[in-house]
Amino acid sequence: MTVVRMLARADAELLAAQFSGEAWERFTHAHLAAVRAAAAVVAARGRPSGRGAPRTVWEMLLAVAPEMARWAAVFADGARLRAALDAGRFDAVSVARAEQALCEAEDFVDVARIAVHETNQEWADEDAAPRMLSVRAS
Repeated sequence: MTVVRMLARADAELLAAQFSGEAWERFTHAHLAAVRAAAAVVAARGRPSGRGAPRTVWEMLLAVAPEMARWAAVFADGARLRAALDAGRFDAVSVARAEQALCEAEDFVDVARIAVHETNQEWADEDAAPRMLSVRAS
């Protein structure tokens, strides 16, 4: 999967989060958006390898983009909550926490997009078309 596609999937998860009616869904989609954006940064900068290489996307992000340590910590912490939601504990997240996760994910996807474009101009050119999303209620 290309870096541009990873960022597009992050955008799709953000959209799904924005339209989710349940807190657990909003949190899950927001967290997935962040995961996809982090994966794009890791792919753009080169995945760490070797013995003792980081295993989670947040550990890999920290290895290839130490300037994103705060984001890695925020979303690594949210991974435990997402695991609870994936296990069916839908009451584990409040509406306020889901909103917070969405706001953080929106900000992080923007930061990740900038980092990817700064890393490689090729991807920036491929993603140069303006992003526009149209939603119509019927």
